Amino acid sequence: MSQHTILTPDAHRDLRVHSGHGETYGDGVMCCVTVPDEFRRVQNEYPILFRLNPDRDSFAALAMFGFENGENLFLDDGCWDARYRPLAMTIQPFLIGRPSPESRERHVHVDMASPRIGADGDLAVFDADGKPTSYLERVSEQLGQLDRGYQGSDAFFAALRRHDLIEPLAVEIPLVDGSVNRLVGFHAINEDRLRELDSAALAELHGEGHLMPVFMALASLSNLDALIRRKNRRISDG
Repeated sequence: MSQHTILTPDAHRDLRVHSGHGETYGDGVMCCVTVPDEFRRVQNEYPILFRLNPDRDSFAALAMFGFENGENLFLDDGCWDARYRPLAMTIQPFLIGRPSPESRERHVHVDMASPRIGADGDLAVFDADGKPTSYLERVSEQLGQLDRGYQGSDAFFAALRRHDLIEPLAVEIPLVDGSVNRLVGFHAINEDRLRELDSAALAELHGEGHLMPVFMALASLSNLDALIRRKNRRISDG
């Protein structure tokens, strides 16, 4: 269970974080949240899919690491086998918090229940004088990037809905052991509908800054085949 608290030098002077990779540190997940501002970097490595939260009638973008809960096919003997890790993974165990949902104030919070926290962690958060280390400064900048991306996500998904560019996606995954996995409950860009948009609609998307993320999300789908190959190698290797 998470245990979020505001990060302060007085309370967390000796806090240390593990920089390694692996299920031990909470990396055993099939996906993480990403944001349109990050799509260009994410699409080089991972499929980008969308998931609808029916209770809030809102979409979230996800960078996919596997096909089953708890499966991260990019983990390999303590290494993350990709040129880029999404911000939502890189900033852990930190997050942005607000005093209240309506507040515009932002504070750096830390999840004290995170497995990345430990006395033998290799990264210090504050120095001996209680000042942020270069590590914390870097994380703070990444938190800011992610928070700004969150703020722009609603407009992005509103534009996709306005132009009917989101469609449900069902993927069948043929595996070397003869079984077939199915990836369901996700959405993706409707390429045919995108091709049908007239110049005015494309200009609107471009003017609002949404066209590039749309193309990046669409291009990322080519990574599904690579992810399937990772899955089959994992099965073959036992």
